[in-house]
Amino acid sequence: MAQAIYIDVAALARTVLGRSKIFDIRSLHVDQADDSVVLRGSVDSFYHKQLAQEMIKTSLEGIEVINEIRVDYRRDPATDGCDWQ
Repeated sequence: MAQAIYIDVAALARTVLGRSKIFDIRSLHVDQADDSVVLRGSVDSFYHKQLAQEMIKTSLEGIEVINEIRVDYRRDPATDGCDWQ
């Protein structure tokens, strides 16, 4: 009888996201659901949402990525401490 090898793809995905220079991406939650990973949390742009998903897809080929990341556009340029000019 062949023994199935269990791969913790969620841990691998967390490692991939943890290498990002973008804080929002490093702070995302990753769960495993059967043969897929589920990304949860919030980021401040659609670009970061898509980037996190693509980082996982390219690093863990053949693994389905379920992207439940929320984009939070509530950032106020006048109060975030950044000079937008």
